[in-house]
Amino acid sequence: MDILSALAGWLTDPANWQGSDGIPNRIFEHVWYSLTATAVAVAIALPIGLALGHTGRGGQLAINVSNVGRAIPSFGIIILAFILAGIGFIPVLIALVALAIPPIITNSYVGIRAVDPEIREAAAGMGMTGAQILRRAELPVAMPLVMAGIRTSAVQVVATATLAAVIGLGGLGRYIISGFSQQDTPQVLGGAILVALLSLATEAGLGAVQRAVVSEGLAQRNAEAAVAAKVSATTT
Repeated sequence: MDILSALAGWLTDPANWQGSDGIPNRIFEHVWYSLTATAVAVAIALPIGLALGHTGRGGQLAINVSNVGRAIPSFGIIILAFILAGIGFIPVLIALVALAIPPIITNSYVGIRAVDPEIREAAAGMGMTGAQILRRAELPVAMPLVMAGIRTSAVQVVATATLAAVIGLGGLGRYIISGFSQQDTPQVLGGAILVALLSLATEAGLGAVQRAVVSEGLAQRNAEAAVAAKVSATTT
């Protein structure tokens, strides 16, 4: 109870809600780091995943390479980039982008390859070019998986952006790092809770975006398929 009371006191202390070290500013910094890294990762990985899925060439190699990238610790990438690029946001950006790329490539590739071949044949029969088939036929059908990859990457980036504080940057990780150095448990817990809440908000927000960009018919079909899969699993 003492810890909970101290945590509540830290979260409600007006001094923690103002100034450059205040919670609103730290949230802004954290969101900025995460949003920038996710946007860069989408710009790099999405075209690659879509192109590989459309052509069907080199996809497995790309997925294997991206999966190897997942095994490299983000902290190690930050330290290596810090040594090579020096202090600043660049080392953190490199690490977060490297973390975000694999799920986007994998889901984009798998989503496009899972499109019914008859859809591609029908689109080609209508005279569409390869780029038009990808944009107008394949991508709308693959959108649920594509968005799932982006959501996964964004949530991972938000959680990992706390490491920015290790090399002297801001964000919510500043509370965790400073709390440990000062042996201030409420500050550590407060920072961790804020990161968790921001991660949940990111998941919820991108979930709303996914529902907005996926057609109702496709969403209904995916829901029916999920129900059928559950029923099949329970009866076997």
